[in-house]
Amino acid sequence: MSDSRAPEDDDYSATVLGSHWISGPPEQPAQTKRFDTPHDASGAVPDRVEGSLLRFGPGVTARPPGTPFPVAVAPAPRRRRGAALRRYALAAVVLAAVLAYLGWQRLGPALAVTEVSVSTDPKGPACDSAADVVALVRTNGRPGTLRYRWVRSDGTRSDPLTERVPSGRKEATLHLLWTFQGKGTYTAEAELELISPVHRTAAVGFTYGCRA
Repeated sequence: MSDSRAPEDDDYSATVLGSHWISGPPEQPAQTKRFDTPHDASGAVPDRVEGSLLRFGPGVTARPPGTPFPVAVAPAPRRRRGAALRRYALAAVVLAAVLAYLGWQRLGPALAVTEVSVSTDPKGPACDSAADVVALVRTNGRPGTLRYRWVRSDGTRSDPLTERVPSGRKEATLHLLWTFQGKGTYTAEAELELISPVHRTAAVGFTYGCRA
């Protein structure tokens, strides 16, 4: 009995399907692809080869092998503005104090005399010796110059003399050496006449006696 579905063409023949059409193509063994000229999967040739790294097109320069990664350095913290202002304010205060002191030293109150006194040994000088008459001038401690002269009871007057008083010193000591000779007794008086910075006088009396 003939198959009614058979084609009428005399050249037709039945074909048996292979097993690969049923279960899929057989697995192919893994192959290793060698790149004599490196390129990526799409076939593009890299611009350059850096070790095992392929570089395609412009970009960041590759880091050479063994080079440590750059570490970002944080900027130094800014000093607080308040601390800087306090430091400058303290320096300004110190400078102002120094300038004020120097100005006071130069332009402050002038030398002033507060007290003048004259003294000597009450026993008087010995035979053929000198009496040491001492004047003590007290001041306000300001620097300046004292001008004075000595006046003796025998009518002798010295030329004007000067004594420099440094800053901070509140006393000046002035000396008169009055020499006596011969036998006898003499009542003497020595006077300090302060000319400047103020006019003042102070005197002391003593007795010279020699009987030998």
